[in-house]
Amino acid sequence: MNGPRRADPLGVTPASYRAFRAALLALAAAVLALSSMTALLSVRMARRVVLPARRRADTKIVGVDVTAQTITLSRTPDTELPGRYGLFTAGSADYVKVGSVLSSDAHTVTRKLLTHIPADARLAPDAAFSGWYYDHPEQLHLPFRAELVGAPVGPCPAWIFPADGGDDTWVIQIHGRGTTRAECLRAVPVFQARGISSMVVSYRNDGQAPRSRSGSYALGATEWRDVDAAIGLARRRGARRILLMGWSMGGAIALQLALQSAHRDLIQGVVLESPVVDWRIVLAFQAKLNRVPQPVAEMAIGALGAEWASHVTGAGAPIPFDRLDVVARAGELRHPILLLHSDDDGFVPSDASHELLAARPDLVEMQVFDVARHTKLWNYDQDRWTAVITSWLGRHGFGTAPAAPASRVDG
Repeated sequence: MNGPRRADPLGVTPASYRAFRAALLALAAAVLALSSMTALLSVRMARRVVLPARRRADTKIVGVDVTAQTITLSRTPDTELPGRYGLFTAGSADYVKVGSVLSSDAHTVTRKLLTHIPADARLAPDAAFSGWYYDHPEQLHLPFRAELVGAPVGPCPAWIFPADGGDDTWVIQIHGRGTTRAECLRAVPVFQARGISSMVVSYRNDGQAPRSRSGSYALGATEWRDVDAAIGLARRRGARRILLMGWSMGGAIALQLALQSAHRDLIQGVVLESPVVDWRIVLAFQAKLNRVPQPVAEMAIGALGAEWASHVTGAGAPIPFDRLDVVARAGELRHPILLLHSDDDGFVPSDASHELLAARPDLVEMQVFDVARHTKLWNYDQDRWTAVITSWLGRHGFGTAPAAPASRVDG
């Protein structure tokens, strides 16, 4: 005969135990779901970093006045900037140039059109604001020729602008992530004025050069090899001194060349416009800007650097963040460097540029801009930008003194 059930000395009844067990299982499920969501978001962020993507619209065309030749855009930190810019569009034109801000309100900005828009033109609302300004080499009205560079990944298209009566100094122009070599055209006249020939290059996975096996960016860790082949071509064509100019991720590529190129004996100096000097700083900034939780960002960066995650992130191989951190490697630098960076960049923070200056004040000179945003320093203040580069070239004995200041080129 069963006696009365003895009470649990801790006072836990079967019902409360079942409730506790259910709560514990629910908590475990929630933790698992949160971990899975964090992992999923981390992979998504990692893939966005390394996989080339189509240009994304960042403004709206609100209206075009074909009589006054003005265009009204939705207001953003970029579209309200003073200066001359480009606008990627769709419809009757795929690219138009815009000039001064004529008026603005809380939501829109009206700018002068520098590309004529006919009365029957139709432009789609979605557009992308650009610092390129020139989108074809012919717009510079300078002699040039097209070349193919025999790079490890295959033939990479390039433009060569031979300097008229110049010496044996060449500058290799390297564009940034998600853009093409047209981004660099703004700088050609500045070097041309000092008798320095320009080679404007492409590299793997940029949409013009061949695709690598993975089809993904290595953030400069492999792309530099294609540009190194371009230096070799310049050498065969008579270059005896090489300057590098890198824009954004092109800055990361230029720095890897300065550290690893087979032609380091030719490299004499580096000019960096809004450069990536340390990718981890850039990715952390981008995560915060896009309100990505810090654990997600940290997991994404960790995945990009891990061998096991390469097939998931699409990177094809681990991103060597330590090798790409040039602040940490500043002691290895041997060439004078001119840094041009805006503290209001908005995309690649200037922190690492300031740190590189602090680490190597013997080699690095930095010109700090404000208001101007990412790779738009030329657009915002062309006169200062030109004067800074021209002065730096002169002080280091690159090229010949121009007969007159480099003039504006309108297209």
